[in-house]
Amino acid sequence: MAHIHLGEGSFPLWALVLWTLIGAGLISAVVYRVRKGGIKTHQIALAGIGAAASFAIFQLNIPVWGGIHMNLTGLVGILAGPLLGALIALVVNIFSAALGHGAVGLIGANTLVNASEAIVAYYAFKTLIQLDWDTFPASASAATLGLSSGAILMGAIIVVSGVNGSALPRADLTVAVGGLVGLNLGVAVIEGVLTGFIVQFLATVRPDLVDLADRKDREEPAGVTA
Repeated sequence: MAHIHLGEGSFPLWALVLWTLIGAGLISAVVYRVRKGGIKTHQIALAGIGAAASFAIFQLNIPVWGGIHMNLTGLVGILAGPLLGALIALVVNIFSAALGHGAVGLIGANTLVNASEAIVAYYAFKTLIQLDWDTFPASASAATLGLSSGAILMGAIIVVSGVNGSALPRADLTVAVGGLVGLNLGVAVIEGVLTGFIVQFLATVRPDLVDLADRKDREEPAGVTA
């Protein structure tokens, strides 16, 4: 949902190097974890579907305050897990940058933003489910929390980096970016509710896809025999 819609050369070189190195470090850690621990077969299919859906809706940009849109990273994180969710964020940003949606030099920064959304959403969802929340409020709240964290991180990256050629003092830039973050927080709630409906539907028809099969079995009443 959050994305840095700035052109090439908008960030100073030191910032591009910093965010690229941090993003590369995150992806390297994710790849190491995947190779060491492996992934479940159904997660591979979910990752492919999630990447396609995220990329498709990601291209529907509303040209308001630099551009806002949905990208379903919260849903991707809940379904595919934090590791594949981070890899999907990388893939979606690479293909989006190739189409001119976001600067190539900002792939590292944008991957950090979108990967954080998937990771936070996944762990928030698991935590709320363990607290016996129902599927819809758990997934909606988790997705909203994940997307909100991404929006805040996006704002922090822009303010810390600064924007080349901008006549705004740092304080004014912070205020402008704060408005953009606030707008994205509102969209996060909308996307969170949409994610809640999707996860609730999947939990009803295929609870195994969201690791709720055991919970559903526990909730089903046991049969009574004479």
